[in-house]
Amino acid sequence: MTNLFIGMPGGSEWILIVLAILILFGGRKIPEFMRGIGRGIREFNDAKSNVKREIEEGMNENEVKASTTTTSTTPTQPS
Repeated sequence: MTNLFIGMPGGSEWILIVLAILILFGGRKIPEFMRGIGRGIREFNDAKSNVKREIEEGMNENEVKASTTTTSTTPTQPS
């Protein structure tokens, strides 16, 4: 279990990472960068939900076709 956490950064590493980001991007660019990340995540989630909805609609459409096909192909007995 300890092997899993060897690569995870600790407290001092996170401070160094944040300082490096501040130096590279500057204080003014970080909010724009975070907004861009937020938009990207939102678009990804929207696309994911659209694909899921389309798959579910396709499955429901196939079920409806299958049920109408079985009911219409069953022979009726004359009375």
